[in-house]
Amino acid sequence: MTEAPGSTGAHLRLARQARGFSQQQLASMAGVTRQAVSAVESGHSDPSLRVALALAQALGLSVEELFGPGEPATAVNATSVASVADLGRRVALAPVGDRFVALPLRGDAAAVFGFLPAGGLTVSARRAPRDTGDATGPGLISVRPVGPPRPTLVVAGCDPALPLLATPLALLDPPIAFAWWPCGSAEALRLASEGLVHAAGVHAGRGEDGLPVPGGAGLVGFTVWREGIALRPELRSVVTGLDAIARHGLRIVNREPGAQARRLLDAECHRLRLKPDDLLGYDTEAAGHLQVASAIRAGLAAAGIASEPAARAYGLAFVPLADEHFSLVIPAEHAASREVQALLKVLTSRWLLTQLASLSGYDATSCGERLALGISAPRSC
Repeated sequence: MTEAPGSTGAHLRLARQARGFSQQQLASMAGVTRQAVSAVESGHSDPSLRVALALAQALGLSVEELFGPGEPATAVNATSVASVADLGRRVALAPVGDRFVALPLRGDAAAVFGFLPAGGLTVSARRAPRDTGDATGPGLISVRPVGPPRPTLVVAGCDPALPLLATPLALLDPPIAFAWWPCGSAEALRLASEGLVHAAGVHAGRGEDGLPVPGGAGLVGFTVWREGIALRPELRSVVTGLDAIARHGLRIVNREPGAQARRLLDAECHRLRLKPDDLLGYDTEAAGHLQVASAIRAGLAAAGIASEPAARAYGLAFVPLADEHFSLVIPAEHAASREVQALLKVLTSRWLLTQLASLSGYDATSCGERLALGISAPRSC
C-alpha cells in the first residue's frame, strides 16, 4: 500500500492536535525545534530517525503508529446525541469530559452549503434509550474514527449564528474544532444535563419544559434578536398577526415541540383565543429558524415563527412578537475544560463580534457577558 503524499505530516499534525499540543510544546517535549515539527507537518521534509523517535515518544506512540502507512483506526465507544440505526453512518466525534460523544451527520447537522467532514463511521449501534422510554433517545454506539479525535467544542442550540464560532476557535494555538447540534432549547438543555455538550443555547436562560438548568451551571450571553412572524413579502400589508393568518386561511410552517418559537406561537394563539386547528399547517415541523424561512421562500408555506435575522436573510417580511435573549448554559462539569475556556475567549474576539454585527437583526452587545456565577472568563483575544 503506497502512502499518500503528505500523509506522514498529516498523521503527526492530527496526533499533536488530538493531544492539545501546540507545535512549540511538542518540539520542547521532543527536544527538537519548532521549525522541524512544522517542516514535517507541512510535508516539506521527512523526519530523521532521531527526530521520528523523539516525536513518537513525546506523543506516546510508536514510530510505526505515527509515521507508518495509515491503517483503520480502532473503534471507540461513544454516546450518540440521537438514535443511530444504520452502520456506516457518518458522525462528528468529539471528546466531552471523560467520554466520546457522536453527533450524527444528517440533515442540517451534515451540511453547510456542502458536506462537512466526518470524524468517524458507526460500526455497531447498541442503543440504550433514556429512562423516559423515548425510543429516539441517545445510546452507546461503536464508532471507527477517521483520524485521531481532536479537542472539539460541542454546542447544541437553535441560533444559526453558532457556526461562526468555528473560525476563531480554529485560529487558536493549539486549535479547537467545533461541532454544532442544531435543536430547540429543551433538547439542548437535556443534552447539557446529561453532560453530552459543552454548552447549550437557551432563550433568556430559563429552564424549558420543566427541565431545569443543570445545577451549578454558568450562563454566558451570545446574541439578542426579535422573534416573530416571517411571511412572504407580498403579504406584508395583509398580515399583522396570527389572527390575520387564521382569518385568511394561510398555511404556516411550525417548529418542533420544545422549541422557543413553537412556545411563542402557542402563547400567541392563547392570547388571541385561537386553536391549533385554526392554523393550517400547525402540525408541520421545521428544525430551525433558517429552515422555517427557507420553506416560506420556497412557497411551501405563507408564514411561520422565526428570528428576524433568518427572515431578513431570505428577504421575507417580518412581524415582531417578542425580544429573545439567546444565551449559552455551561455545565459545571465542563466549565474548566480547555474547550469551554476557548469558547469564552473567542466570544469576545473582534472577528466574531464584527461578523455578528454584519448580520441584520442581531444585537451582540451581550456576547461573552457572564450572566451567572461559576465561570471564570479569560482575557479577550
